[in-house]
Amino acid sequence: MSVEKNGLHMLAVDFGASSGRTVLGTFNGSRLAVEEIHRFSNDPVRLGGSLHWDFLRLFHEMLQGIRACKPFTAGAPASLAVDTWGVDYGLVDGRGRLLGNPYHYRDSRNEPAMRRVLNRIPEEKLYRRTGIQTQSINTLFQLEAEREAASGAGEDVRMLFMPDLFRYYLCGEISAEYTIASTSGLLDPQLRGWDEEVLALLPHPRAMFPSIVMPGTATGSLRAALAEELQMSSFPVVAAASHDTASAVVSVPAQAGGSYAFISCGTWSLMGVETERPVITEQSRKLAFTNEGGADGRIRLQKNIMGLWLLQECRRYWELEGETLTFGDMQAMAAGEEAAAAYVDPEDPVFLAPGNMPERIRSRCRQTGQPVPQTKAQLIRCIVESLAMKFSQTLHEIEELLGRRLDAVHMVGGGIRNRLLCQLTANITGRCVIAGPVEATAVGSLLMQAKARGELHTRDEMRQVVLASFPPDVYSPEDTGRWQEAYARYRKINANAHHSERSVNGND
Repeated sequence: MSVEKNGLHMLAVDFGASSGRTVLGTFNGSRLAVEEIHRFSNDPVRLGGSLHWDFLRLFHEMLQGIRACKPFTAGAPASLAVDTWGVDYGLVDGRGRLLGNPYHYRDSRNEPAMRRVLNRIPEEKLYRRTGIQTQSINTLFQLEAEREAASGAGEDVRMLFMPDLFRYYLCGEISAEYTIASTSGLLDPQLRGWDEEVLALLPHPRAMFPSIVMPGTATGSLRAALAEELQMSSFPVVAAASHDTASAVVSVPAQAGGSYAFISCGTWSLMGVETERPVITEQSRKLAFTNEGGADGRIRLQKNIMGLWLLQECRRYWELEGETLTFGDMQAMAAGEEAAAAYVDPEDPVFLAPGNMPERIRSRCRQTGQPVPQTKAQLIRCIVESLAMKFSQTLHEIEELLGRRLDAVHMVGGGIRNRLLCQLTANITGRCVIAGPVEATAVGSLLMQAKARGELHTRDEMRQVVLASFPPDVYSPEDTGRWQEAYARYRKINANAHHSERSVNGND
């Protein structure tokens, strides 16, 4: 392992929906070097019929990552920030005790809770207030499902989103960082604060919801007991852009004034644009776009696409059957396969829950009258092409909402290791795809920490650091005529696809 010795050493703890990592960043004033020093899986646990995150294990892994930095940081990092996926949370009582392991957003309790809330407020009105697409995973509906917890909760119980929960147990500070709170369906996107009318729909006391802090806020220092346990001096804990997509977008190496869409490509693929103000119209609601918070007060107008989840679930299922494939193996299999003969809509709700993903894909192909993928390579190719098709569809929808053409697509995150997906996205969208950095979320977190320390000041300065530190790969469109014909076929096949109650797409 090679780590830069000279410069400002910071830690980014990045919890994804399937894995986590601790990344050590070293900033020398113009370039940022990153090194992954600890990685671990993030495996949900089913207990008593419910699906949970294993928070205790994840906290333990975070401490191991902090401990791993000691040889490189002269005892302690200059700062640390935590980011996670959106919507999920934990409840903490007045004595600092965690009231149960946090629920996983894929838990089955959410669907009936969503229906109960929508009986009290029409979906259209809820969207006008929050700008968030109606998904069963939203914190609003999860909290409705927590009626038993609400009935026994006193005024001293606090609801903390996952990165805020980690941050609380690190430094003792109770707050809700803006970008993670914006995923919940509980915020007024105009005021960047809690929506009191929406909170009043819930059975929970108003005091449960802590004050909101903006990204890049230093919120406290490592607890003395943890510093002693880790045998290091205390250090600042920063609320950076705590939602992983918000951090990833910080690292997009776009030129000032550029016209582009971003894709943060992982378990979920989040595709959108940054805007100064939320876009909340009947059209954006029907197209299932959401308005979430970004750094510097910006809004991320984006669509949540199921992304690499389909590949991950196929891989997991095949492992249960006794065949272990790396993602590199899967990419090579798909690259060696002819163009897909069948497509699926990655946003079909049948793909949301864990399970036998290969059979679900085959079943959907049968139901839509398409050739059924038989081999693993055919299944993988079907998924990758379908995802690139979805990106193209989403790009056209964004342009429709904005009333202008976007010139390029910036792809960041671990999914860009799939070079076939990047090239297919360029081919089908007909736009140049600029791919990088891979560790986008950690890079964004580290840049926001540098900004919190006064080392960087503007978004343009941060993006110049990204360009200097992580030169992107560029994919130019190829054979666009053939791929436009394939895209038209994809749209026709999926015109009557089933849409979830959380995502009504009036354009299909």
